[in-house]
Amino acid sequence: MPQDVPQAPPAAVSHEPAGPAPLGVVRTPTGSAGVDAHLERLADADHLPADGHIEVYEDVHRGLRDTLTALDARPAPAPVPAPMPPYNNSYNNRS
Repeated sequence: MPQDVPQAPPAAVSHEPAGPAPLGVVRTPTGSAGVDAHLERLADADHLPADGHIEVYEDVHRGLRDTLTALDARPAPAPVPAPMPPYNNSYNNRS
């Protein structure tokens, strides 16, 4: 006959929302200091409750949009000229 094993009382269930916790999303550097700084700002959302995320996301979006707009405002680089074909003077070397 199995013995009765004493059971631990059930853990208290909390109905309070969990606090903010980092998601651990890795942000890969892009090589653009301005873009990387905006993306790093996303880490600030890890320490805020969900209703505070929108402010961070809007700030990052605005910064990235401004960075792209600044790229459009820069003058285009000068076109690279096509390479010249090699000069072939073999027809001038008549014997």
